[in-house]
Amino acid sequence: MTSTVLQPTTATATGAATSTAESSAMGWSHDKLRFSCVDNIGLKQLWKLIALDTNGNATTKASSSPSSANVIKTTSDEKLKNANNNNNNNNNNNNENISYEYCEKINDYLGQRDFDAPSRMSLLKFLAINALELSAPATPVLLQQQQQQQQQQNNNKPTGWLQLSGHPESIVPCSSGVVRKRVASFSDYEVQAYQQLSQEPLTSKIVPEFYGNIQLESGEMFIELQDLLKGFKDPCVMDIKMGCRTFLESEVSNKTLRPDLYQKMIKVDANAPTPEEHEQQAITKLRYMLFREAMSSSQSKGFRIEAIRLKGKPPMKDLKTVRTSEQIAQTIDQFLNCKKSVQKELINRLKHMRTVMEKSKFFQTHEIVGSSIFIIYDDVKVGCWLIDFAKSRPLPDHVKVNHRVEWIPGNREEGLLKGMDELIQAFESANQKQTTSRKFLQI
Repeated sequence: MTSTVLQPTTATATGAATSTAESSAMGWSHDKLRFSCVDNIGLKQLWKLIALDTNGNATTKASSSPSSANVIKTTSDEKLKNANNNNNNNNNNNNENISYEYCEKINDYLGQRDFDAPSRMSLLKFLAINALELSAPATPVLLQQQQQQQQQQNNNKPTGWLQLSGHPESIVPCSSGVVRKRVASFSDYEVQAYQQLSQEPLTSKIVPEFYGNIQLESGEMFIELQDLLKGFKDPCVMDIKMGCRTFLESEVSNKTLRPDLYQKMIKVDANAPTPEEHEQQAITKLRYMLFREAMSSSQSKGFRIEAIRLKGKPPMKDLKTVRTSEQIAQTIDQFLNCKKSVQKELINRLKHMRTVMEKSKFFQTHEIVGSSIFIIYDDVKVGCWLIDFAKSRPLPDHVKVNHRVEWIPGNREEGLLKGMDELIQAFESANQKQTTSRKFLQI
């Protein structure tokens, strides 16, 4: 998140219908963080709430008795009500700007007060300003504090687990069921991709729902997408990067020898460079990217497991070296936890997605680089989608791909469907292995 000044904004939506502010909690994370948005209380109201609380500390100072806690809650509620009334009487005035620095000071102020847990939670909720009305989300410190308080009361939402890999700064909190992803321009390739994918009836069902574009008064631009975690409770999540090649050809066109990439390579594997590369102590970016792909299962199988999150546990992200069939099978077994119904549903879903991709006009006319299969399930339901299209590119008219052929510079193949074939086979193997184990135990 950028340290910009927080100020009220008016959002202008384009494209599909955009979301409205809701008072219910929403779920979304990159490092994929989970925030809770509450009703917007207005920036002027926020200042008045803090000012009133500062002036009235004699009455709001907490003691160890339950009655003192009740006084705090009642006093805080009255202050919020008074602040709302005062704000309504002055609704023609402009709201003051509040920077991250001030928000952090507010958070420090709360930490210094001797509040009991319920009262502190109540005030923190007031301060978790709805991001729908701001040019940037509330300070991460504030949101983290509020999130930690929520976790103590309801341990089914561990912090920082939704977006298991990627760029956390690109995702901002929004209303329930909707997330915003920051884009540089509405002409970005990812924006175009979601616009086109949403127009194909079958293809639109295998990717997050696209609700349109929105630009804030601050100038920041976002696309609004379906929150894939909505409705799930303490789910298991798997993030799988698809393709034998996860970089664009344009990213490796420069043939300049780079000592920094040589150093990165030998830190991972001192024997990886050739004798000539050892002598030069430098390699090209293409050489390094191919080395990196070969370290995982991307090059051989067309997919790699980026991260998983199991029920009630923090995410595991150090999985890029999971490469062999046996390592992949063990990881899938751990993720599925012997849930036969989940296995069958996921296999059917993956096969359906593959069929849709093979028939889709979008996939026939685009290079799909760096997209991910996002799998999620809990005790009630299962979900599986293809996400992330920042590196999708339309193909020149004379270039055709089948997403399975080996990549040669210039042919634009990326191995997406090869990865789908291998991924389905991996899940089927895990399913067969568990079935065999059950039969053996019965004997």
